[in-house]
Amino acid sequence: MNRNKKRAIIAISVAIGGIYLTMLWSKPEPIQVTVSKVERGVVEATVANTRAGSIKACRRAGLSPATGGQITHLPVKEGDYVKAGELLLALWNDDLQALVTLAEQEAQASRARAEASCIQADIAQREAQRLQRLKASGAASVELIDQMASRAKSSRAECASARAEINVSKARMDVAGANLARTLLLAPFSGVVAEINSELNEYVTPSPPGIATLPAIDLIDSSCFYMLAPIDEVDAPNIKAGMPARISMDAFGLQQFPATVRRIAEYVLDREKQARTIDIEVVFNAPQQTPRLLAGFSADAEIILSVHHNSLRIPTLAVMEGPKVMLYNHNDETLQLRDIKTGISNWDYTEVLQGLQENEQVVTSLDRPGVEAGAYAAVEQQQP
Repeated sequence: MNRNKKRAIIAISVAIGGIYLTMLWSKPEPIQVTVSKVERGVVEATVANTRAGSIKACRRAGLSPATGGQITHLPVKEGDYVKAGELLLALWNDDLQALVTLAEQEAQASRARAEASCIQADIAQREAQRLQRLKASGAASVELIDQMASRAKSSRAECASARAEINVSKARMDVAGANLARTLLLAPFSGVVAEINSELNEYVTPSPPGIATLPAIDLIDSSCFYMLAPIDEVDAPNIKAGMPARISMDAFGLQQFPATVRRIAEYVLDREKQARTIDIEVVFNAPQQTPRLLAGFSADAEIILSVHHNSLRIPTLAVMEGPKVMLYNHNDETLQLRDIKTGISNWDYTEVLQGLQENEQVVTSLDRPGVEAGAYAAVEQQQP
């Protein structure tokens, strides 16, 4: 090889190297993106509550005595577990107890008077019958027979009246007992005393009409809970009682609890400055396996409308309006925009009916600057 050929080869090599370095230096800095593979799996169509819901006790009662008075007995304290029928609070009631005792004594006296009166009636009846038998022999006058018959009839009436008086006495006892019961506050069901708004020797009075006052005792049934949540009126027609759901609570992090829709309210809530919503009740499928719940926990419900198995799916956050997705091309390290057709979706996944193939990679970091069709990119992280 002569010297001229060597020089030409060197010149060409230098030119090629220069062109390569120029292209390398002029290539824009790749955009760091996160991607996710197109895969097959389960996709659910779900709806969730618009605002935070609440865990509610199946039974909760704000209790106060049926009448006013001074508290003389307060045997419970906050946090106590009480059984149904157990005394929670008693007002001063010595006068009413005395009336009950008086009514009992009057009832006892009425029974004694009725017994004596009825015995006299039986004696008069037997005497009248005896004189009636003597009438045929002439041993008893008609006048005497009539007198005894009238006396027997009068005695029977007095007996009936005395027995009726017993019923009156029993009614008085019931009235006295009912008035006494109004001073006693008993637990209507078993539960935990959540709050006590009264003190011993303090006076309590019934709420005036139209003015709500704090109950003396707040009682919660701690054995049963459900969730109450507001659902947007747009989603409400798709929800039916019996649909499966999942409950999540801030108190338990990412843990979710299987549940079922129990009831959908019969009316729409129209509150000022809030979207119109419908309340739904969701119950736990396995309440015995839930952690210790407290009434008032904030909670969210995700109602499952339908489920598709083995569907082609992508993360919902990768879907753009259109719908479109941004693909990452490994061959030339560029981003490509592609139209797709979607099916059902939720916050996590969207079903893909057309436009994508399994194992292709879609960009999930769409909010980053520079993420657009044709841009050079490098995979920063591949999401599962």
